[in-house]
Amino acid sequence: MSFRKIELSQLSFDPFTKIGKEWMLVTAGNTGDFNTMTASWGQVGVLWSRNVLTCYIRPNRYTFGFIEREDSFTASFFGEQYRSALSYCGSHSGRDCDKMKETGLTPVEFDGSVGFAEADLVIVCRKLYSYDLEEKGFLTDDGIAAQNYGSAPYHRAYIAEITGVYVKE
Repeated sequence: MSFRKIELSQLSFDPFTKIGKEWMLVTAGNTGDFNTMTASWGQVGVLWSRNVLTCYIRPNRYTFGFIEREDSFTASFFGEQYRSALSYCGSHSGRDCDKMKETGLTPVEFDGSVGFAEADLVIVCRKLYSYDLEEKGFLTDDGIAAQNYGSAPYHRAYIAEITGVYVKE
């Protein structure tokens, strides 16, 4: 299970499928102290003349504290055979269980952050900017806020520069 670092320009990446349908694990911390969570919201693009990935995390998620604490995080992408592991990581809190023990995923260091040996692709990101989503920011009245939030807290967005891209060999 070795990885090769590639240039971002070498990556063929459909974010609508990879993030929205296949999901990603967003992970912050180091191999001795980290947490991961499943995410299906995010963007990849260019901002401030930098290649960026944006992810969204609610402040009540255990991973939130790790993302806040660290300068960087990873986004790990997996094949369909790991769907149940990603489902577990999205529905259980690291406060209450050992996600690695329960899923069999193996943490691996990537440029000082944590990704997973079972991933097909790991993107390392350095945080540049964050902001909180708010109800008053919605410009339409078509139910997005009610459908996605209700009484749940709004997400914090993290815009991060992509500093490393690793693919499984």
